[in-house]
Amino acid sequence: MFENPTVSVIGLGYVGLPLAVALARHFDVIGFDINRQRVEELRAGHDRTGELSVGELADSKLEYIADESFLSEAHIHIVTVPTPVGPDNKPDLRAVESASRMVGRHLKMGTVVVYESTVYPGVTEDFCGPILEEESGLTSGQDFFLGYSPERINPGDKVHRVDLITKVVAGQTHNASQLLARLYGTMNGNNIFVARDIRTAEASKVIENAQRDINIAFVNEIATIFQKMGISVHDVLEAAGTKWNFLPFTPGLVGGHCIGVDPYYLAHAAQQLNIEPKVILAGRSINDGMAHRIADNIDAQLSGPSKILVLGIAFKENVPDIRNSKVADLIARLAVHGHTVDVFDPMADAAETKHEYDIDLVAEPATGYDAVVGAVAHSAFDQLSLRKLAKPDGLIADIKAIWRQRGVPDGMTYWTL
Repeated sequence: MFENPTVSVIGLGYVGLPLAVALARHFDVIGFDINRQRVEELRAGHDRTGELSVGELADSKLEYIADESFLSEAHIHIVTVPTPVGPDNKPDLRAVESASRMVGRHLKMGTVVVYESTVYPGVTEDFCGPILEEESGLTSGQDFFLGYSPERINPGDKVHRVDLITKVVAGQTHNASQLLARLYGTMNGNNIFVARDIRTAEASKVIENAQRDINIAFVNEIATIFQKMGISVHDVLEAAGTKWNFLPFTPGLVGGHCIGVDPYYLAHAAQQLNIEPKVILAGRSINDGMAHRIADNIDAQLSGPSKILVLGIAFKENVPDIRNSKVADLIARLAVHGHTVDVFDPMADAAETKHEYDIDLVAEPATGYDAVVGAVAHSAFDQLSLRKLAKPDGLIADIKAIWRQRGVPDGMTYWTL
């Protein structure tokens, strides 16, 4: 369809920026974000997400813009905006709608619009397509074409990068599918799977994360059971893991913008069909309840209101992303129990944390805490001394099993899931 296409990537966050930089090694790429501060930071060589280095940004030919008029130059638009859920855990498609309207205003004949945002089956064709038609006056499947390629970015993972993983693609027509296969294949060495259709590709994404969420919910539930039995779930998982087909998952908090969100998209789609997604929602209920369960366990081991240090507020290790952090729920629950909580996370942005959760991060932890909670396994925490942080008889609540193998100082109480 296009010999040397110009590509626009809309949304330069954890998904869009690495994709845009990878594509810019082979194509002319316009990187668009509505956040002008974000665009200026990237132009200056700073990526606040930490996904790309100063050198990687400097070496890229990617053009960063916040002016939507430049989108009219693109032959292929790739939309990578967030798809969260609202307070009622229903899909929030406002960012996708807004991006679609913007793209539609600059759509031209023959253009392909690809969505990477996680959605339930049908959103690309039944929700986004009509918006593009309305804004452009063009006809989907005739004047312009839709596509879907689910994002598989794993924040903080330097091994499974976007240019090294398999990309699923699907187009509205055979030609559109082949175009997307060539586009993404140029970037990742033709490591491409062409799905049967767009709905299939959309469905593949939501079940990837729903499956993981359910598996984690299972180990969270058995952790609760085995704890009552006086059995270490970690010892059990190590033993069970010797079987060739056992799937390794570990208990803990499930937050972030993917695993803790995407199952609700699939559940919503099921409920629209009058199907009650019992397993999916049971998994969500178990995982969403873990923060309170952990806080209650910690409280039960302390004698009255105590001074507690929580290590980490990000939703996972070695990333600054605090979106949908379940550590925030843990902290709030500890406060309900009457404890004073300091939160230390050198990866997270203090202003963002204050705005999002009304939590003030400490620049440096104090000493003599009654309890230290290992909530996030940042590499930066490896150098911390528990002897300095906790009282000699303090509690070490090791949610992420950071100190499980290395042990804690004599006299301290160790607890993990």
